[in-house]
Amino acid sequence: MDWSALKLSLELAFWTLVILLPAGILIGRALAWHQFRGKILVEALLALPLVLPPTVLGFYLLLAMSADSPVGRLWQSLFGSQLTFSFSSLLIASVIFNLPFAIQPMQRAFESIPRDVREAARCCGMSRWRALRRIELPLAWPGILSALVLTFAHTLGEFGVVLMVGGNIPDETRTIAIAIYDRVQAFDDLGASRMSAVLLLISILAISLSYLATARLYRGQRHV
Repeated sequence: MDWSALKLSLELAFWTLVILLPAGILIGRALAWHQFRGKILVEALLALPLVLPPTVLGFYLLLAMSADSPVGRLWQSLFGSQLTFSFSSLLIASVIFNLPFAIQPMQRAFESIPRDVREAARCCGMSRWRALRRIELPLAWPGILSALVLTFAHTLGEFGVVLMVGGNIPDETRTIAIAIYDRVQAFDDLGASRMSAVLLLISILAISLSYLATARLYRGQRHV
């Protein structure tokens, strides 16, 4: 069992959630309740990682973060190190390829909140922040939780994009998915099966906890 690869994957999933939780709420809420020119294009771009082959997305991200790109040169000047083949490049790529998994469920959750509920909150004198915290987030929580679970599980299992932008550097960019691939390449079926089983168990546990929390929330709302 490559515990360092598992630890790195869990860290990557954690920081991806830290970034995408507030971003997903803000973007999902805006897309759910506002109409503007170019909205369809924005939604299409956000959904692109769902249909784009991971290696293609990884290739374009690699070009965008290379040492010769504006982003890569800016990173080099600020931090004194290259962006590609580092944990930071993995995190940037993880945020980008998880955008549809985080934003779409949250957007649908906010769309399901009736307009009269939001109007009633305004009539009661609630500020936008208080209405979001006291009214909208509790109602949208099942969708937000689903988005978090999907993002977490997808981050643990992603292979093509992280390999393209991060390579296979032990203790720095080698994730659990890449470690499993290495074991298969080395004909270590036992090691690959153990790591796959751990990954499967984590995914099942995360999804089960999501369903349990959502069911309890729905029961609590019916009793209110």
